[in-house]
Amino acid sequence: MAGPRVVIIGAGVVGAALADEISARGWTEVTVVDQGPLPATGGSSSHAPGLVFQTNSSKTMTELARYTVEKLCSLDVDGQPCFLQVGGLEVATTPERLAEIHRRHGWITAWGIEARILSPEECVEQHPLVDQDKILGGLLVPTDGLAKAVLAVEAQIRRATERGVRFLARHEVLDVRQSDGRVTGVLTDQGEIPADIVVCCAGIWGPKIARMVGMNLPLTPLAHQLAWTGPVPALAGQTQEAVRPILRHQDADLYYRDRFDGLGIGYYGHRPMPLSADDILSVDEADAMPSVLKFTEEDFEDAWTETQSLLPATREAKVEEGINGLFSFTTDGLPLLGESPDVKGFWVAEAVWVTHSAGVGRAVAEWLVDGYCSSFDLHECDVNRFEPHQLSPEYVLARDCQNFVEVYDILHPLQPSGHPRPIRTSPFYARQQELGAFFLEATGWERPQWYEDNAGLVEGRSIPTPNDWAAQYWSPIVGAEAQATRETVAMYDMTALKRLEVGGPGAAAFLERMSTGKVDKSVGSVTYTLLLDEDGGIRSDITVARLARDLFQVGANGNLDLDWFTRHLPADGSVAVRDITAGTCCIGLWGPLARQVLQPLTESDFSGDGLKYFRAKRAHIGSVPVTAMRLSYVGELGWELYTTADMGLKLWDTLWQAARPLGGVAAGRGAFNSLRLEKGYRSFGTDMTYEHDPYEAGVGFAVKLDKDDFIGKAALQRRKADVRRRLTCLTIDDPAAVVMGKEPVYDGDRPVGYVTSAAYGYTIGKGIAYAWLPADLATTGRTVHIGYFDQRITAVVADEPLFDPSMSRLRG
Repeated sequence: MAGPRVVIIGAGVVGAALADEISARGWTEVTVVDQGPLPATGGSSSHAPGLVFQTNSSKTMTELARYTVEKLCSLDVDGQPCFLQVGGLEVATTPERLAEIHRRHGWITAWGIEARILSPEECVEQHPLVDQDKILGGLLVPTDGLAKAVLAVEAQIRRATERGVRFLARHEVLDVRQSDGRVTGVLTDQGEIPADIVVCCAGIWGPKIARMVGMNLPLTPLAHQLAWTGPVPALAGQTQEAVRPILRHQDADLYYRDRFDGLGIGYYGHRPMPLSADDILSVDEADAMPSVLKFTEEDFEDAWTETQSLLPATREAKVEEGINGLFSFTTDGLPLLGESPDVKGFWVAEAVWVTHSAGVGRAVAEWLVDGYCSSFDLHECDVNRFEPHQLSPEYVLARDCQNFVEVYDILHPLQPSGHPRPIRTSPFYARQQELGAFFLEATGWERPQWYEDNAGLVEGRSIPTPNDWAAQYWSPIVGAEAQATRETVAMYDMTALKRLEVGGPGAAAFLERMSTGKVDKSVGSVTYTLLLDEDGGIRSDITVARLARDLFQVGANGNLDLDWFTRHLPADGSVAVRDITAGTCCIGLWGPLARQVLQPLTESDFSGDGLKYFRAKRAHIGSVPVTAMRLSYVGELGWELYTTADMGLKLWDTLWQAARPLGGVAAGRGAFNSLRLEKGYRSFGTDMTYEHDPYEAGVGFAVKLDKDDFIGKAALQRRKADVRRRLTCLTIDDPAAVVMGKEPVYDGDRPVGYVTSAAYGYTIGKGIAYAWLPADLATTGRTVHIGYFDQRITAVVADEPLFDPSMSRLRG
């Protein structure tokens, strides 16, 4: 036996996959417990219809699904395959859905999986039951198919058992034991099992298990309807379980799969039917299994009517059986993976469907054994990504139900979330409303995208109108605000950005160890630097301002940065980290006239010498105490001005009264994004993530390899000389061809990369798209093409930054 003592709670597709993957990496002192029988334990895996569609807007989710397909294709149980690779077909019955199918084709192509768009005739060739007159086209992914979930569980149990893993059926977990903030074991109804690590793979019971260690999982079990027809005469004589592609009719929230001479029908179009994990019946109490609820025929009526329309052959059949099966839903539709922030050794791998199960098993096994995941970028899936309000019961229930309703909806990248809203508002909110702000949401904050009060700025300007898709959640005012920022001065609400305070006698040494830059500098210094994982991947980019000898303010990207810092705090208590976001606010005052606005309001020296670029100091603006940092994410002269929340409104009014006579405006996130791309500034989570290193991402300047050791340094020294891809600036001449991100990039007919961020550059008069490309293609002047819906848009590799390469405006 080798490795720490691990107890996995749950032997469904995730628990079985994890046991297999972790034992294959040499950890064999592993016990898997489940309250039900094996291999059909009674959870979601036991009734899952098994459809695996790999297409997803998330690159990570597609890659998790791809690995699941590859692994399950290699497994069998006594000659019975665990995966039936019949392909996946999505059909469109409306022009809007046909356009969406082209967009989805772009995603799957960008993520490196073969797919093709089909005509109506070709769709019927693939699935003869479809009425050709009802459809406009389709998307075929040949490697999709049907996962045989229970067989997959059994196959992986057998493999893990051969390596020494124990599987204990009929063991109900009563408690997770802990001592001094660390797990020590799992108490079951048949005794206690000692453990150094406990991984919760309990699925719909996950919230109940997590509460045993005080952890709040934003997960809700919701019922989803699945029905089975009797024999369909057109399928008479079919002896194979599945021969046609799995089929999605997303316009009606429906999917279909073969079952010999009948069909399975899944439906998301009914009302949300949430259930508390505490109210799920036990294995012995349930009629069929705990995850299966009584079929509500009235909720399925529209589904059956639509099925008979799309698949006319079903008119000669009947729905003979059905269930309301429980599945896990989360507030953002993504899994919950990682370690508890409060109890060491307690991990979760939750809200994972069959589609991604084997991939998640591999990802968590790597994370546990190696300390990081090398195969997948998991920043979207980390359980510690949520803000406190996102864990409230009201929020979780509302957003989980919304995600159920929207499973098959066409969602725009900027589409705002629904109820509950507003949740978080900056001190400037009332003034922004008066100015007609159009708000979008950012981690709960209401953040202006543009201001209707600036409509008059559009007159006399050349603001091109983008294509219909890009024109959603857009206004020509965005362009006017961007140009006005370059011409005069603008105020930007930067409150939504995470702010951390790092203090104590060990703070400087701690930040030196955590980051790639030299931050142990003079008081008033500001440093742009990176947080890396052990493999050299970028975990975040941050700014570190030294406000006193033992006090630093960190501009971070989200709660994962706070979690990362907290996990690495020295045990001697010499460093403390505190989230100060809620109690503070920030205005970005930027533009060539910014100094003319600010200097008359203060006795402090804000000249070029009085506060140099990338320096900070305390000052009073009028009667408001501020921390001023000479930074600019839009490439113009100016400052980030921070104050406490109670003084925020006063700061806004003071600056506004001074800016207006000079032609100053309030500007929104739309203008901000355009301006930052003109300057080539990266956005973590979009342009670069855990899978990228600094040299690939074009931020190698933030790495100081001559400093003492820091996390990821050894890996970077190996990776620096082998840069095979680059984050590349592309420009687009066609003003209407504004792309949105995640589109494939082609070299001829060969997909070679994908777009990250994009916007129209209102200063340079071109479209801008940043994209990951092979290093040999990232050469200035090279022409590539971006796949945008059913179009190919010409783009050219450009030197960056596109605006003010001499940095004279920033340093003025």
